Amino acid sequence: MKEELLFGAAYYAEYMPYERIDRDMEMMKQAGMNVLRIAESTWSTLEPHDNVFDFSFLDKVLEAAERENLSVIVGTPTYAVPAWLVKKDPAVLAVTKERQELYGRRQNMDIMNETFRFHAERVIRKLLEHTAGRRCVIGFQIDNETKHYGTASPGVQALFVEYLKETFGTTGKLNETFGLAYWSNSVHSWEDFPDMRGCINGGLASEFEKFQRKLAAEYLSWQADLVRAYKREDQFITHNLDFEWKKFGADIAQDGYSYGVQPDINHYEAAKCLTIAGTDIYHPTQDFLTGAEIAFGGDEIRSLKQENYFVLECQAQAFKYWTPYPGQLRLQAYSHLASGAKGLMYWNWHSIHNGYETYWKGLLSHDLDTNPTYEEACVFGREWKNLGKKLIGLKKKNRIALLVDNQCLTAMKWFPIDRDLSYNDVVRWAYDSLYEMNLECDVVDVQAVDMSRYDMIVTPALYSAKESLLQQLEEFVARGGVLVSTFKSFVCNEYLSVYCDKQPHRLHRCFGMSYNQFTEPGTAALKGQKVQYFAELLKTEGAESLGNYEHKYWGKYAGITCNDYGKGRAYYIGCFTEKGILKEIYAQAGRDAGMELPLSVWPVVFRSGENAEGHMLHYVLNYSENQQEVLNPYKRVRDLLSDKVYEPGEKILLMDWNLAILEEI
Repeated sequence: MKEELLFGAAYYAEYMPYERIDRDMEMMKQAGMNVLRIAESTWSTLEPHDNVFDFSFLDKVLEAAERENLSVIVGTPTYAVPAWLVKKDPAVLAVTKERQELYGRRQNMDIMNETFRFHAERVIRKLLEHTAGRRCVIGFQIDNETKHYGTASPGVQALFVEYLKETFGTTGKLNETFGLAYWSNSVHSWEDFPDMRGCINGGLASEFEKFQRKLAAEYLSWQADLVRAYKREDQFITHNLDFEWKKFGADIAQDGYSYGVQPDINHYEAAKCLTIAGTDIYHPTQDFLTGAEIAFGGDEIRSLKQENYFVLECQAQAFKYWTPYPGQLRLQAYSHLASGAKGLMYWNWHSIHNGYETYWKGLLSHDLDTNPTYEEACVFGREWKNLGKKLIGLKKKNRIALLVDNQCLTAMKWFPIDRDLSYNDVVRWAYDSLYEMNLECDVVDVQAVDMSRYDMIVTPALYSAKESLLQQLEEFVARGGVLVSTFKSFVCNEYLSVYCDKQPHRLHRCFGMSYNQFTEPGTAALKGQKVQYFAELLKTEGAESLGNYEHKYWGKYAGITCNDYGKGRAYYIGCFTEKGILKEIYAQAGRDAGMELPLSVWPVVFRSGENAEGHMLHYVLNYSENQQEVLNPYKRVRDLLSDKVYEPGEKILLMDWNLAILEEI
């Protein structure tokens, strides 16, 4: 595959109300597009009857793509099963905690069911045999937004028991690890192991969810192995990893947007089988467009392999509250590149005329004609054709890592901080504050972090932590690193058993403080700002208090501390504060880590990296309907979009929802 920015859309000829492949290809070319994604939701069309295959619609698209010199990504069609398969064996539908699934929606299957696996393998092999040799096919997407779907069939639970036997050896060790004597939950024979759907032990239930996530990652790896048997050397394997879905407010009836760590598959584990990581990122638009979701998603997916990635789905128009203001679609597209994306594809090309997603509008509206959103795509599509070489291969060397963990997310469903404050809320509070300060970071899974890469590490609500991770963090600070941790960090081990010594476990010496009580904040304030949701009552043991609670009874306790440890420094934030207070801590911690703090803050966002030519690029993004002026904080630069040269300190004018791409010269 030649190195170029990919720009395109998901394309479903089988959904169209009439034959128009040639017209669609013509409009894609006019927009500067060079790739389309097909087939990932077409099992019932590809195999209308058991072992009867029809690739005619697929061939029409592939032939047209080759005529027009468009590349194609082929998706394996396994995330939505055909009706005939369910009739053949109803057990292909997942048994979950709530019920056995009914046929209709997508992603309702038991990914471990033998009948499903047999037929999934057959359709994948037939599809690969038919498409891998096509000149236009540059790679394959395995499945679609894969998760474990709550699968808890008797077969899955039997596999879990085998996993427990291998992990713990004896039922005695199992009982001890999870404290199963509580409420008479202890098990003294593996044959007596109960149905996990009724489990009330948060540690054991979280271990089952960890096991379910592993099944989902192994399922993707199984598909990747099938693809490898057919793909050419120059073809890639990718997958569209997605995020937890955050609902809009109660006044908005429709859906939501990509928010935080995905609960139902571990991205780091899943990405191991991929040659290129991919993602789906959806976000608020119009007056609520901040760029934070694009940045968070990009920073997390890029950090999986410390490599550039594909945005396999993002929004064009979609819902009424996502119809972009003029300039926003272009700004969003460049924002993906600024995080390290090597291309983006819209979901989808056209608006669908019937079915569940009828009003999730594509780049084209229901009239399938030109419109302002499409016309704006044409603008930056042409820019990408001209600038493509300059925008390829952005390498980012961020000095800050924000650590995330699926186990902590699961734990906080069982042991919530507050009914209105989730794990991902804390993650996004910590991340968004960095983002708004223009302090770029990697978002790194705790299983994958290489602490030698970073000068500063942030741990939002890292509730569950292995001794080995705690040792790494302690040594990181002792060597000269800066650690910023929040409340609900380092409370329990990897099995959610709360450590029985001083909190925070092991690191209380590093932080120079401890606590053994926490509280609802009530009227408590910190630095004049109301504390919300949760407050740990911190006792300094050598640390400096950066602010005691302003409260008649809690006033003797610190809310934030700072402590020198070895050659480094450790900050602990014991409560949920306003972002302004968190940003003050970040500013101090950043200076401790030897970083210069950016002069500009959101709504002007700076994102930097080195391109494939070895030149430093700085994306300057205006997330505002107002004109913004910023001073060039770099040496002499040229704006790739306007060709204007700016000297150090010279004013750069950004119109509403606009940007500059500054190349150092």
